[in-house]
Amino acid sequence: MKAPMDMIHPLAQEYAEKFTSAPDGVLDELEAQTRSIHPQAHMISGKVQGRFLEMISCMMQPKRILEIGTFTGYSALCLAKGLRKDGQLHTIEVRESETVMAKSYFDLSVWRDQIILHHGNALSIIPELNELWDIVFIDADKVHYIDYYNLVLPKLRPGGVIIADNVLFHGQVLEDPVKGKNAKAMQAFNEYVSNDDSVEKVLLTVRDGILLIRKK
Repeated sequence: MKAPMDMIHPLAQEYAEKFTSAPDGVLDELEAQTRSIHPQAHMISGKVQGRFLEMISCMMQPKRILEIGTFTGYSALCLAKGLRKDGQLHTIEVRESETVMAKSYFDLSVWRDQIILHHGNALSIIPELNELWDIVFIDADKVHYIDYYNLVLPKLRPGGVIIADNVLFHGQVLEDPVKGKNAKAMQAFNEYVSNDDSVEKVLLTVRDGILLIRKK
């Protein structure tokens, strides 16, 4: 079968957005700017997923957050809302244009001194970060999800969470057989985490699929 690009029915998505708290002005502006100029604007987290990330962060009150895949900065700003006053959010983006855009919006936020933006290859940068993570958000190149997971899990505190985005990959993981490099990578990642007894996990059908992983 050919899977649809939108896993969630547009009416259900519209209904969810209606009953979700509105984002602040900076996030609205960032989303509008991203959608107006970026050819891959669909990658932005958006209102419902953004609020989900914000709520997880606010409930956990993290001291250290790692985001792998900044894009234009929307999800980082959502996650930053739960940071403690002495907390930091490290975010990594490989593409320079997205790094520049994200930084311009970080500089407008109240968390500008708490968000540390890294430009480069996450596989090289993550081992250099000597931190104990409370929350890790993975939303970068799909073929390296397992690599990212294995790099961050030892540095995740017990009770800490990993949030992995795009685990349904536009519904392509539902195909039999699974086709395409990215869909195969996401299927492999989902199976890999499923077989890891050191964590608890729940796959949520939010947007393009979120795998919420808690370290025991």
